[in-house]
Amino acid sequence: MKPLRRILLAAGLCAVLPPAMAADAYPSHPIVLVNPYAVGGPADLLGRALAKELGEILGQSVIVENKPGGGASIGAAYVAKAAPDGYTLLLGTAAAHTVTPAATKVPYKGIEDFSFVGMVANVPNILTVYPSVPAQDLKSFIALAGSQPGKLNYASAGMGSSPHIAAEMFKYYAKVDLVHVPYKGAAPAVNDMVAGTVPVGLLNISAVLPFIKSGKLRALAYANTERSPDLPDVPTFAESGLPDMVSGSWYSLAVPAGTPAAVVDKLAAALKTVQERPAFKKILAAQNAIAMPQRKEQATEYIRTDGARLAELVKATGMKLQD
Repeated sequence: MKPLRRILLAAGLCAVLPPAMAADAYPSHPIVLVNPYAVGGPADLLGRALAKELGEILGQSVIVENKPGGGASIGAAYVAKAAPDGYTLLLGTAAAHTVTPAATKVPYKGIEDFSFVGMVANVPNILTVYPSVPAQDLKSFIALAGSQPGKLNYASAGMGSSPHIAAEMFKYYAKVDLVHVPYKGAAPAVNDMVAGTVPVGLLNISAVLPFIKSGKLRALAYANTERSPDLPDVPTFAESGLPDMVSGSWYSLAVPAGTPAAVVDKLAAALKTVQERPAFKKILAAQNAIAMPQRKEQATEYIRTDGARLAELVKATGMKLQD
């Protein structure tokens, strides 16, 4: 069988192999992991760490390709239309799978066009301001924003991204008016925040933590149920008077729909091993990221449920999710 398998693979005919044999042969060449956000942001840091560990476990290089823009739809569409052979993966987010497809026309179906390998991690968001903003805590910031409706700008990682949704959620609960400035990922957003171009952001904590510690940004409130171990003096939103303000970015791993089940199983097993590795746990801890155990059908259900929750939030807030 081994010579036959080599011949079929060389001819690009691995799809005709029985599922067990296809999984046994997979992967026979490098894999691409598409990140739908810009280089240098939280998704990029997590994606590159994930790619490294997956590559070691699967015995093939996993190459990260950044395809930012369109509320994560550019990268997601690329993977949705790729060959369903397990060699093109997507580092998925709520924007890619539920928010952007629901808000605007995209050339793919957010959930149906993918097979989900599993959830990877969730990274909480944190409210930060440029040091010249005259607010030392959440209460004083809400008072400042309330006194200047439509005057303060906030940066996000793009339309429909978790930081965008988090900021609109905050506006809704705090009853303030901030102006959205979307970027193609967290990295360019942070650059402008640190420069003072855009004074406010509710980005992933991993994107802004170094700048908080260096004093280039001031943290006001953490959008998680507990304080960050890296910023123990920064209160949660609940502690500051907004108990429903919990927000973060979840990341999933997906392949195009139609990928052989045996290949998805092999990737799911590899993802489980990655999450159990001390090196990956250390990387997650450094980003204040929380590992998520859901795989395959459980991941699909989680994404559907979260999508329904976000749809309700969008409706309640009147959130604008497209230009």
